[in-house]
Amino acid sequence: MKLVNQEKAKVIKNSDTSSLLEYSIELDDKEVDFAINTIHGRYPETGYCTNRKCKELAYVLKGTGQICKKEKAYSFKEGDVILIDREEIYFWEGNCKIIMICTLPWYKEQCELIKE
Repeated sequence: MKLVNQEKAKVIKNSDTSSLLEYSIELDDKEVDFAINTIHGRYPETGYCTNRKCKELAYVLKGTGQICKKEKAYSFKEGDVILIDREEIYFWEGNCKIIMICTLPWYKEQCELIKE
């Protein structure tokens, strides 16, 4: 069993529109991680992103928005759950706070930004 106090979580700023409260550094697990993502606007700010290594399970803790693929947009609100498969190409847009659980653990180098 592991406990990570909020004070030990690390703030990571992805862009002007997205910041993470990242617990995985202290969690130090090889199979799963946990973060809280706060989004204000569009992330990434242009183009799309994809995760090459892990699935992401997102729970919308607060707010509303859309997660958009090239062919479709999905609207979400507080209380919704979003499953993002590895290598899906998408972007976020909204004003929201999202709990993110990743398996395998997320790290910045596996996340790729894709130009439009």
